[in-house]
Amino acid sequence: MTTGFSSGSSRFADYFVICGLDTDSGLEPDELSGENFEQSPLRRTFKSKVLAHYPDNVEWNPFDQDAVGMLCMPKGLSFRTQIDSREPQFHSFIITREDGSRTYGFALTFFEEVTSKQICSAMQTLYHMHNAEQYDILHTPTTPKGSEDQRVPQPHPVLRAAPAISRLQRFNSYDISRDTLYVSKCICLITPMAFAQACRKVLQQLHQAVTSPQPPPLPLESYIFNILYEVPLPPPGRSLKFSGVYGAIVCQRPSTSELPLFDFAIGEMFNLLGVENVLQLFTCALLEMQILLFSQHYQRLMTVAESITALMFPFQWQHVYVPILPASLLHFLDAPVPYLMGLHSNGQDDRTKLELPQEANLCFVDIDNHLVELPEELPQFPNKLEFIQEISEVLMSFNVSPEGNILSRDSQAAYRSFRSVDVVSDTRNGNLASPLNSYLLRENETIARLQALVKRTGVSLEKDASCIKDMRFHCDEEELKMHQLNIQVREVFANRFTQMFADYEVFVIQQGHDKESWFTNRDQMQNFDKASFLSDQPEPYLPFLSRFLETQMFASFIDSKILCHDDEEKEHTLRVFDTRVDKIRMLNVRTPTLRTSMYQKCTNIEDSEKAIEMRVAKIDHTALHPHLLDMKIGQGRYEQGFFPRLQSDVLSTGPSSNKWAKRSAPAQWRRRDRQKQHAEHLYLDNDQREKYIQEARNLGTTIRQPKLSNLSPSVIAQTNWKFVEGLLKECRNKTKRMLVEKMGREAVELGHGEVSITGVEENTLIASLCDLLERIWSHGLQVKQGKSALWSHLLHYQDSKEKKNATPGSLGPPGFIHDTERRKSDGGGSAMPPLRISLIQDMRHIQNISEIKTDVGKARAWVRLSMEKKLLSRHLKQLLSDHELTKKLYKRYAFLRCDDEKEQFLYHLLSFNAVDYFCFTNVFTTIMIPYHVVVVPSKKLSGSMFTANPWVCVSGELAETGVLQVPRNTLEITFECQNLGKLTTVQMGHDNTGIYAKWLVECVVVRNEITGHTYKFPCGRWLGKGVDDGSLERILVGELMTPNVDGDERMCRTPPMQQSPGMMRRFTISPSSKPKLNTGQIQEGVGEAINGIVKHFHKPEKERGSLTLLLCGEYGLVWALEQVFLHGFKSPRLFKNVFIWDFLEKAQVYFESAEQREVAQDENWQTRVRHFCRFMRAINNTSRNIGKDGKFQMLVCLGARDHLLHHWIALLADCPITAQMYEDTALLKDHSLVNSMIRVLQTLQEFNITLEASLVKGVGI
Repeated sequence: MTTGFSSGSSRFADYFVICGLDTDSGLEPDELSGENFEQSPLRRTFKSKVLAHYPDNVEWNPFDQDAVGMLCMPKGLSFRTQIDSREPQFHSFIITREDGSRTYGFALTFFEEVTSKQICSAMQTLYHMHNAEQYDILHTPTTPKGSEDQRVPQPHPVLRAAPAISRLQRFNSYDISRDTLYVSKCICLITPMAFAQACRKVLQQLHQAVTSPQPPPLPLESYIFNILYEVPLPPPGRSLKFSGVYGAIVCQRPSTSELPLFDFAIGEMFNLLGVENVLQLFTCALLEMQILLFSQHYQRLMTVAESITALMFPFQWQHVYVPILPASLLHFLDAPVPYLMGLHSNGQDDRTKLELPQEANLCFVDIDNHLVELPEELPQFPNKLEFIQEISEVLMSFNVSPEGNILSRDSQAAYRSFRSVDVVSDTRNGNLASPLNSYLLRENETIARLQALVKRTGVSLEKDASCIKDMRFHCDEEELKMHQLNIQVREVFANRFTQMFADYEVFVIQQGHDKESWFTNRDQMQNFDKASFLSDQPEPYLPFLSRFLETQMFASFIDSKILCHDDEEKEHTLRVFDTRVDKIRMLNVRTPTLRTSMYQKCTNIEDSEKAIEMRVAKIDHTALHPHLLDMKIGQGRYEQGFFPRLQSDVLSTGPSSNKWAKRSAPAQWRRRDRQKQHAEHLYLDNDQREKYIQEARNLGTTIRQPKLSNLSPSVIAQTNWKFVEGLLKECRNKTKRMLVEKMGREAVELGHGEVSITGVEENTLIASLCDLLERIWSHGLQVKQGKSALWSHLLHYQDSKEKKNATPGSLGPPGFIHDTERRKSDGGGSAMPPLRISLIQDMRHIQNISEIKTDVGKARAWVRLSMEKKLLSRHLKQLLSDHELTKKLYKRYAFLRCDDEKEQFLYHLLSFNAVDYFCFTNVFTTIMIPYHVVVVPSKKLSGSMFTANPWVCVSGELAETGVLQVPRNTLEITFECQNLGKLTTVQMGHDNTGIYAKWLVECVVVRNEITGHTYKFPCGRWLGKGVDDGSLERILVGELMTPNVDGDERMCRTPPMQQSPGMMRRFTISPSSKPKLNTGQIQEGVGEAINGIVKHFHKPEKERGSLTLLLCGEYGLVWALEQVFLHGFKSPRLFKNVFIWDFLEKAQVYFESAEQREVAQDENWQTRVRHFCRFMRAINNTSRNIGKDGKFQMLVCLGARDHLLHHWIALLADCPITAQMYEDTALLKDHSLVNSMIRVLQTLQEFNITLEASLVKGVGI
């Protein structure tokens, strides 16, 4: 993607470079390229040099000799003999400077005969040594180690002795008297913009000029001078024609309203990988994972890398980007940052031999074998199936198979031979635009089937031939087809983003500051309202989008939007994207912010295609033709098969001193100069802006690009130091971001939090924290083991501890660290000793979960569990306290061995203890979890005389246990069942057997034995016939107990998960004593309870707490209505408690008799009465012994569910029974208070209240 190409250049090419063998310095083995010396000399790599480059330097693009030399011949020099294939190979490369701007290189590598006798004899000597070694290896050691000549094997006997050597001799031997030696040489153009097809033709025609029997029309210098100094860049929206050695070459550049220039064959990427794989790779790139491309062909690496980044429009890859990684830079794979790199395979090694430092977050793409290995937990791209369908239709209309072509060996060979014939015969203009497709058309039977399928799906295979026939195109058909396929696929991809982000501008948070202050505070600022944007999106999009919004590329895109106030200032990509978004919003009649997951296909393909066809049909500009230069006699001499040594004095400077330059330039170029001046004028104005955008981009990335030149240890150390600083900064930003999300911005400022975070976002943030931990743990690893560096370190630690504990002198059970610290819990602390804190025990829990199969999965689960237990920082501190182990596993420069940074990192992680995460419980919903239950009887009345058999049933958000018998003597049990989720209620009771079946229970405490979460379910009531309300069972509502944390772990805490009960905490009421609240307080109580329920439903579904708690918990709706009915309630006798239920039953009797007497009442009244009586009967007839207060609770819950409470209050207020049983001051007799309460209760009408099963068990309504 031609993003930041250098502004100074207006010429087509900046440099012409020749690389190859420097005969003066001779054969230097290239140790850095990692080749071993067991290979035969012809297969080894030797150092190549930049032999010449013209001109010496241009100020807008200083020549980087190391980088160019390395990328022109990334594997150094290679040698061949006459029997090897010596096809010329074209590849392109990219040089990214540290500021992110890019220049492109296009290289053609071919073989030339070695004429230097020294080099030939050096090769012969290397062969003698090599063969002697091989002979020793293959034969028994008894071979006499006499004089040198004895050890040089004679050809014939050896051939008989070892078939391995015979093969080796035949293919890898070199005999100076018999063989001709060839060495690779490379010619290369360095250009500011990537006109890949044009550059390929220029180089192929130059090479053809050297190899053809007749000399070229002019000396080569003329053509090279022409391309360097006389061919300009085509202006935006124009096409340009210039002359190669044998034919015209055309290039065209998109206008400012089109997608940016892209000149690589996207079709080739789909051919190599198939649509499904490309889309997975695309998703990984968008989520900024580490991507490693692997292929024997440099050009394939470049094509895939450039295609994937081009398809991201309008977003831009922000991290390390090295599509061709020279062998000497392999240590960059250790970088703990997102990268997109291409690694050359030598064809012999398979994937298993590759030692990659980290794979937890790696997308590995084996291009030649049609294979993509994905990181775990990769979310699906939105509308993936329809998207694949749309891309496939485009591909099939160009006869490209959507599955890609896994070429068979034979067809590959055929393709190679076809390719070489093509190179020789196609001399018209040296064009070699991929003949792969046309060849496959003939070879591949699947095409016929695909065409049939296409006809059925209604895609037109043939372009509208009539309009195309009339046009005469100036480029050949293959190239035009490539441009058409490119633009169609790119438009389909771009359309996905315009649809997904059609209303993104609404959510951009514009800063009120000036640029300087915006810039200094950039780290602290949110630039996009992510939560609101996501709440508008269709559910299936969320896993992908919530992660994508966290990426650097998205942040950078929004930053450039904020920095550009008007269209003039906008970057090209942003301007094009905004225009498209506006168009979509005009077309969409629907409100822009209402999202739909309806798939909308791309509609502007034809316009984009037409623009290209028009440019190619009518050439806008023609450059000067090559011409003779003032050259010394005898130079530029032609010698077939050898690229000449060029005359540097004519090529090192431009045409200012040249008589040819005095020709008046054609009129069209005057226009171009004006444009150029205008552009330069703009550049000056925008320098400041560029600086801001560049700096904003660099904010999140520590190191954008490896420096390709200096590879001294100090530079490598410096780079690693940058990585360490970057990791620390990323950790700081990530922890802060997670806390802000979890607690809400205001909460963070006020020091507490209630605003919670959606499940999707929480998962996203925790997944990205896990990725960060994996990157930290894989930085500077000595030896890689397993895919997860963190889990591997944990296993080493577990191993060493278990060995220590297995020694005879040790105490206690194996596997436990002698960690005397236990967590103190408040409240039920006496009832249940706290869980021991043990890193290894937590690992064991994860190892016992059979559902988690991979190391990466285990590491993630362990991180989630530690987060939930608020032990992440502590566990990691303990893991890293084993310095011997850390030294053994990590190199000196590794992050984990930088003490200060490590301390700060652990401190940042400590801040997670300030909030409650349920990231383990909520994710692993199907695993088996042990729970421990303790029933705490009242201390006042010892339960020792109690004779009945108690039972409990525990319910959570995910499931419930069923009835569990509790042993009478211990009153505690441990049981295992499928994850219940957050616990909500405990039903408990007894079977009423024995002499003394009365039991006063203070509370029940339940603990999840894996996460350590402890819930307390307060009771404080009797269970037994004839005592309290005669209940044999009760439903208790619980809340999570917060552990007391000591010392360095005490951070600011959020209050527990429940809604703040507001004013009502003033009254401390034990259920037995009748509280004396005034009517104002009671009204307030009802208002608070209803308010809690309303707030609950206004939250996104994933953020809601427990509704049961709001209904039946402390100060919930049941409690509030209980206060209403207790106010002014007459208690007839001193020793007999009268319950609200007694009053309700009398009212029921009255209503039923009134119905029978058919007292004239309106129909509404009768319906309400019928409902009330039906519910009362159903509750009274239940087989459960839930007591009178339990029945009242059930009635309130059912009334809330069916929206009947306000009707019932109205009924009861007018009922004569109320007059008998309540004093005159009672709230129920005050009509204005009753009416206001009815209005408050009516607000529940709009909510769909679903009750937990435990609340309504046994009632069939």
